Amino acid sequence: MDNRVKASSGASLNVLQSEYGGRSFERTLVAHRVGPLLREDVTTLQINVGKLCNQACQHCHVEAGPDRTESMSDAVVDRLFQILSASPNVVTVDITGGAPELNPNFRRLVARSRELGRHVIDRCNLTVLFEPGMETLGDFLAANKVEITASLPCYTAANVDAQRGRGAFDKSIRALRRLNELGYGMPDSPLKLNLVYNPLGATLPPDQNRLEADYKVQLREQFSIEFHRLFTLANMPIKRFDLYLQRTGKTSDYMNLLVEHFNPATVSGLMCRTIVSVGWDGALYDCDFNQMLEISMGGRRLTVWDLESFSHLAGQRIATSAHCFGCTAGAGSSCGGALQ
Repeated sequence: MDNRVKASSGASLNVLQSEYGGRSFERTLVAHRVGPLLREDVTTLQINVGKLCNQACQHCHVEAGPDRTESMSDAVVDRLFQILSASPNVVTVDITGGAPELNPNFRRLVARSRELGRHVIDRCNLTVLFEPGMETLGDFLAANKVEITASLPCYTAANVDAQRGRGAFDKSIRALRRLNELGYGMPDSPLKLNLVYNPLGATLPPDQNRLEADYKVQLREQFSIEFHRLFTLANMPIKRFDLYLQRTGKTSDYMNLLVEHFNPATVSGLMCRTIVSVGWDGALYDCDFNQMLEISMGGRRLTVWDLESFSHLAGQRIATSAHCFGCTAGAGSSCGGALQ
């Protein structure tokens, strides 16, 4: 990682922690009588296979891009299969990145997880379908009944290209049409296709249900595209989006927005309660955001070699920080969209 970027992001987080120390996330939970934040049974294993991506999106909390080299090894993948086999309560394997499909172990992760009877989600950026070597990717995903959750931050070219780079929108539309041809996203199809919306700037997402209805109308009428669900996600004030906030002088305004819109009703549905996030190097975290900030699970560094199953993690206290206000503001935000 670029040391300058890492230092800048870390310094910004320290400023946020200091500035919001009097109304920190932990104290906010206590004040609303919804804390402390504790783990329940782990039902989802989220695997971040690395930071290599064919895009470099403005809002990316992973700081993924074409020049990143971090990549999950065969040894970590083999160990994950051992733990997954010993963790019957884990019913979902959620694979992310970077562009997870660019990892050499991606297809092995999918195939073996399906053999073990787990539901698999692919966090896809859509444009990866047109990368060299990805010609059969759609067919592979369909054959393994993989649920696709794909980023499409708007239904207009200008907004998508502003976040994801010139030409990203046209490629995304072509990819969605290809997935529709395979049966993904079609009414009553078991091949689930979900889209993800992120705000373009330092604002909260709009109402998820209303925006989903708008997306369906616009994509159907303009491009004859179908999908199942739209998930709205808040931009996390970390990594690349954090640098954007610093550059535009909006850090304090955005954090105030998140803090002032804290919604205690979202806490019971937070994804960190039932998820374990695994980094490309095998380290374990409470969520993907904590992973990017290297906030260890349980206050100490744990890896896939430190446990035999995920079953014993229930009841453990979840590590929190200032960025957690991003998951609890307004209708809430999680990998499955709004919480309320």
